[in-house]
Amino acid sequence: MEREVGIIGAGTSGLLACKYVLEMGFNPVVFEARPGVGGLWNHTIKTTKLQNPKQAYQFSDFPWPSSVKEDFPDHNQVVEYMESYARHFDLLQYIKFNSRVIGIEYEGASDEDIASWDLWVGTGDPFSPQGKWNIRVEENICRKSTEVYQVVFVILCIGRFSDVPNIPEFALNQGPEVFDGKVIHSMHYSSMDDVNAARFIEGKRVTVVGIQKSALDIANECAMVNGVENPCTILYRNAHWKIPHYFPWGVPLALLYFNRFAELMIHKPGEGFMLNLLATLLSPLRWLQSKFVESYLRWKHPLKKHNMIPNQSFNKDVSACTTGVTPDNFFDRVEEGSIILKKSATFSFCKIGLMIDGDIAPLETDVVILATGYKGDEKLKNIFISSTFQKYIFGASNTTVPLYRECIHPRIPQLAVIGYSESLNSLYTFEMRCKWLAHLLKGTFKLPRIKEMEVDVLRWEKYMKDNSGEYFRRSCNSLLHIWYNDQLCKDMKCNPRRKKGFFKELFEPYGVMDQWTMRISNLIET
Repeated sequence: MEREVGIIGAGTSGLLACKYVLEMGFNPVVFEARPGVGGLWNHTIKTTKLQNPKQAYQFSDFPWPSSVKEDFPDHNQVVEYMESYARHFDLLQYIKFNSRVIGIEYEGASDEDIASWDLWVGTGDPFSPQGKWNIRVEENICRKSTEVYQVVFVILCIGRFSDVPNIPEFALNQGPEVFDGKVIHSMHYSSMDDVNAARFIEGKRVTVVGIQKSALDIANECAMVNGVENPCTILYRNAHWKIPHYFPWGVPLALLYFNRFAELMIHKPGEGFMLNLLATLLSPLRWLQSKFVESYLRWKHPLKKHNMIPNQSFNKDVSACTTGVTPDNFFDRVEEGSIILKKSATFSFCKIGLMIDGDIAPLETDVVILATGYKGDEKLKNIFISSTFQKYIFGASNTTVPLYRECIHPRIPQLAVIGYSESLNSLYTFEMRCKWLAHLLKGTFKLPRIKEMEVDVLRWEKYMKDNSGEYFRRSCNSLLHIWYNDQLCKDMKCNPRRKKGFFKELFEPYGVMDQWTMRISNLIET
């Protein structure tokens, strides 16, 4: 057990965590509730495909196969890619499939001792001779046999978009119980196979509640099945900027947002006087940057006609990870009438459908699909048996989930979280964090004192609140992913400047293949 690391989840982050801790000489054991790798990609609707071009969504040392010609592979191709990655690096032997973790419990120092520590785990090292984690696992889920595994470190790769759906609350006699039709969450719709999903919506009046990716994908699928005879209604509260592709007015979005120059326009956590001054001076350019993209989207899509112009800027949506790519032909279907967009601050159920705020007559419907997101923070909290650790990891409703480098809770020993905070390129971000964590476990660097980590967490929380508004708890770092990755590189003792030449460093977008230039492999060998 001396070097056993427990990894919970075999999605993208779980596979990466397994690979990198294995390279550092540890013994990973991965617990996956499903029968295969891929996480959420195993349970998506028929039309789901990558939001990022495949060149931006790939492992740094395992490119997409030449047989995949599409720029935006579908969910089946993504799962096959992940399976190939797991086979290529011989990771499958470390994964226990059909093994659902029902709780983890720390065995070692008392809550009082942990609260008194000045350094993480008491000494600043990632391990403690006395500390270990007990992982309770429900194996062979059908028979519900339970086993307890002991490990010296736990990595939570459970994601935030699954298992604990966010269901709106309704007043008495105004919820789904009074409705004669069917009400499900998008999680349950996505878990259906393609045939049963089509049967579920075929010939029915469907209302989808929500406006994020899953809502648009489901509505688009309903429109493909039912057409204008039974149009699908999207009921939403706030509009968000959605892009048809990554080239507004022919300019690559990456040149506008994902390089060092773009990040100079933003006030950053822990920035010095000169960077602060520069961000202030460049703020008009940042406003222009957002308006440039917005002008294209207003021209490209009939947003004004359908009351779909957001109140917030495009920059705000990017910062909050609430933007996305519209499904193919989405606005064509809106124009033809197979998708109806309806904005409302509130709604309630009645016998024959939904009562919409401001409408006298009910919206008659047969099926309501709640694409209202997930409670990722609840999911994270519930995996802990200790009520103290539950309070630590959850934080409060007016704070972010308090993770240093978006990975480590300063008060929870021998544990890391990968994949909770968001990015517009999740695989790239997960790989950087897994490399960073592997070096932490190896001893390449040590964490600062607990108080210093907590101060840094508060700096990032302020940034999230300033830039993401009400969505700050999503902990999205899309607009500062280079600044964030620079910090990880410095911790790992790598040069964060990974481009050749001043202008390339300043204006060329950073992506997954820039990780190769970090020469992490040299560090592993030493």
